[in-house]
Amino acid sequence: MVAAHERVPVAKTYKIYIGGKFPRTESGRYFALEDKKGKVIANVCRSSRKDFRNAVVAARGAQPGWAKASAYLRGQILYRVAEMLEGRKEQFVHELTIQGSTERQAQREVDASIDRLIYYAGWADKYQQVFSAVNPVSSSHFNFSVLEPTGVVTILAPNDSGLIGLISNVAATIVGGNTTVVLASEERPLSAVSFAEVLHASDVPGGVVNILTGFRSELTEQFASHMDVNAVVYCDGGRKVAKTVQEAAADNIKPAISRRGVDWLSDAGASPYLIRDTQEVKTTWHPIGT
Repeated sequence: MVAAHERVPVAKTYKIYIGGKFPRTESGRYFALEDKKGKVIANVCRSSRKDFRNAVVAARGAQPGWAKASAYLRGQILYRVAEMLEGRKEQFVHELTIQGSTERQAQREVDASIDRLIYYAGWADKYQQVFSAVNPVSSSHFNFSVLEPTGVVTILAPNDSGLIGLISNVAATIVGGNTTVVLASEERPLSAVSFAEVLHASDVPGGVVNILTGFRSELTEQFASHMDVNAVVYCDGGRKVAKTVQEAAADNIKPAISRRGVDWLSDAGASPYLIRDTQEVKTTWHPIGT
């Protein structure tokens, strides 16, 4: 019989999140996530291009219904996600700590993530009032400009942020009626999949948020080039990454939105302009008089 001190612990295998379900990666590949001392703390799915395509299909299927949901409902759902995250604070602090954060840093990041969800929940029924307009025209018409969701948005979440960067980008994207496929931090992926569990236990419809884990080098181009993706957000990387994303996005003229260099714990990570980034301006002409 093996003594207790000789026992090798079983590392948890974190799955991906697609269409409101937690499948294993189609490729069957995983990578071992290690702490600073080289100890394996988890096994993480190494998502494939097929996983990504499946996630886009799920996001596209969920997008019309989510876009039709009222602003009030979307705000209430985001607030519910914040409530659920609040109830699991200790878990997220622990996960961030074992991935390299100090306990104080982890606590600050989790608190900021909860507050960020509430912040964007509050904007759900207000951003249209800020960014829409009645435009002056020299004819017998009313001319209205309003925002409409872009559609399916892919997000390459920041690598140096396990939670707050991902939540800031996801919340700003979905509050405006978009659906999303996210590639979590390659260096700190655990909190992203745990956040998927929070989404699953809240009122977010399946397919609105899809979270993949894996290697940036294998998936960055696919996130930008897929023809059924309407916009791509990328949060880090050098000039080579920016060039790859922008050139791949140009194939179907989708916006490539750079958010490199943002301190997600600062006020820069909380702005209605992040909502506007993934909206399209639609203008309507309505005749008046004779």
